[in-house]
Amino acid sequence: MLPEKREHPKEKPKMHPRNRHRERYNFRQLIGSCPELAQYVRPNVYDDDSIDFFDPEAVKMLNKALLKHYYDLDYWDIPKNYLCPPIPGRADYIHHIADLLGSNNKGEIPTGEKIKCLDVGVGANCIYPLIGNKEYGWSFIGCDIDAVSIVSANKIIELNPFLKGKIELRLQNNARNIFEGIIQKTELVDLTICNPPFHASLADAQSGTLRKLNNLTRTINTKTTLNFGGQGNELWCNGGEESFIKLVVHQSHQFATSCLWFSTLVSKESNLRNAYLELRKAEAVEITTIPMGQGNKTSRIVAWTFQTTEQQKNWMNDRWNKPL
Repeated sequence: MLPEKREHPKEKPKMHPRNRHRERYNFRQLIGSCPELAQYVRPNVYDDDSIDFFDPEAVKMLNKALLKHYYDLDYWDIPKNYLCPPIPGRADYIHHIADLLGSNNKGEIPTGEKIKCLDVGVGANCIYPLIGNKEYGWSFIGCDIDAVSIVSANKIIELNPFLKGKIELRLQNNARNIFEGIIQKTELVDLTICNPPFHASLADAQSGTLRKLNNLTRTINTKTTLNFGGQGNELWCNGGEESFIKLVVHQSHQFATSCLWFSTLVSKESNLRNAYLELRKAEAVEITTIPMGQGNKTSRIVAWTFQTTEQQKNWMNDRWNKPL
């Protein structure tokens, strides 16, 4: 006898209205785009098609199918044990930050390769540039301190010819630097995005994974299985998210005239207060917080600029709205 079936809304109301993943996964369509997914799809306890979200290979194949079906990627892969990102949430960041650019541009979201976005910590998966380029045509710089991630992301670009020349990857040789060594002296960037390492240590990351597994399965697990994977620098850094955001804010001031808007994801609400304190210390001219939600999970984007309203207007006129 099947357990009582829960009623699921047709759409995920907390997600951005333009997010392609607001509806529940249509596995029949996804298998049509990526037949390899079929071997991982089976009825769950409610007799709905699903995958085992505790199986890293199943999760990775689902990502391949989503990227093929919605974003036209013929090839996407990551090295073993590297972070396999939840695509709907990543897409939400891109759409919300696009709205921010539009709100400063008379409500019109700027599109095309003239918009340059820097992804701090692009990862082996290259997910933000893939979505941002597909949805808005933006060009991207992706930087990372991990050479394997750069090689992996470059392979994704090379094997999807429409991405060539639109995403440039740069290795950060100094792990303490965020922008220095990446943004060149005469280079202008319209926007930076960042998904900071969440945990403060490897033990913290493993403990968090165990808590999540125990909550989901209602059993006591003693062994971690990272269904979304992740290397050390992807999951944790000394001081965790709070420390990393402090570093990003502090170093952004040096590039105040090189970038219009800086932004970062802030997963822990308790980290907001110190983020605002650091932004005031850095003398940010304008700060905005954008709430995001997916299911029971809530997070937010914090964005800031060092440019006055007049400077912002001049930037947009010179870079976005000047006739070709």
